[in-house]
Amino acid sequence: GNLIEEDKPCTCTSRQVGQYMNKLSGPLLDRIDLVVEVASVKYSDLDGKQEGDRSEDIRKRVGKARKIQLDRYGKHHNVFSNAQLTPSLTKRYCELDRESSRLLKDAFNKLNLSARAHNRILKVSRTIADMEESDSIKTKHVAEAIQYRSLDRKLGGYGME
Repeated sequence: GNLIEEDKPCTCTSRQVGQYMNKLSGPLLDRIDLVVEVASVKYSDLDGKQEGDRSEDIRKRVGKARKIQLDRYGKHHNVFSNAQLTPSLTKRYCELDRESSRLLKDAFNKLNLSARAHNRILKVSRTIADMEESDSIKTKHVAEAIQYRSLDRKLGGYGME
């Protein structure tokens, strides 16, 4: 309903929200890489006066990132993208520096993440770095990837660890 809406406050109790969120099992959530909360669209967002990224520009950026991944994993059988990395390949290609590693460790502990969620964050971080054509995963890439685990944060907030 209106849990994330600014203009329409949610009237549910924390318990009701928790019961609703509990319908989403942990193992199911672990298999979802990205979760993005989207609020209702305001008319001012649709009136055509605001410029956004053009589809063609986005397509080119994604194409570059895909090529980076194809080149990186060319020698590995049946691995064409970061999403297909095995745990051992994730360890090899998703190395973190000390600061990034500390950030991920803190998120892991605070959000009570699973090993699967940890690996998904690493792969998404690698993809974000690829979108920026960065050879290494930086702290900002890890931070953004953690942000895509919003349901983990919500479930933790309702005692659903």
